Amino acid sequence: MTDPNNPYDPNAGQPTPPPQGGYPQQPPQQPGYQQPQQPGYQQPGYQQPQQPGYQQPQQPGYQQPYGAPTAAPLSPAEDKQWAFLAQLGGILGFIPPLIIWLIFKDRGPLTNQEGKESLNFQITVAIFAVGLYILGTILSVIVIGFLFLILAWAVQIVGLIFAIIAGVKVNQGGTYRYFFNFRFIK
Repeated sequence: MTDPNNPYDPNAGQPTPPPQGGYPQQPPQQPGYQQPQQPGYQQPGYQQPQQPGYQQPQQPGYQQPYGAPTAAPLSPAEDKQWAFLAQLGGILGFIPPLIIWLIFKDRGPLTNQEGKESLNFQITVAIFAVGLYILGTILSVIVIGFLFLILAWAVQIVGLIFAIIAGVKVNQGGTYRYFFNFRFIK
């Protein structure tokens, strides 16, 4: 063997040639000795066992979009529960129905329908209440402004009452359509 640091060796720094006949492909086998497996190497005729929870890759023509995990559909009881919570969430405004609808709209048909209905109604109530508050504030210079502020409170109370009524109807197994609702989300 040559020493790459030896300045007197003419072959210093060059790779050593393989032994006569090339490198051996496999080390000699000893009785009772098994060659260690390399990752990704599979012996011929050997099937690797399937691990629980492991899914085979999809067909080459189909790619699942990134960031969109497939969610299991809701059972009828869960669908009814989330539809009820979407309607009853209107007590707190339009944010709870919005969150429930966005998360569960593709997983349950009743939740999709009732979430949209509640969300549309709560947005309608919010628009009317904010408009009345703005009018009441502007017209507070005139004595009539406080009437618009009282009317804004009344609109919010009506929204609260109808959210409770809708939640009870959905919890009983039905659906609910509000008497007055702009369809912002169809």
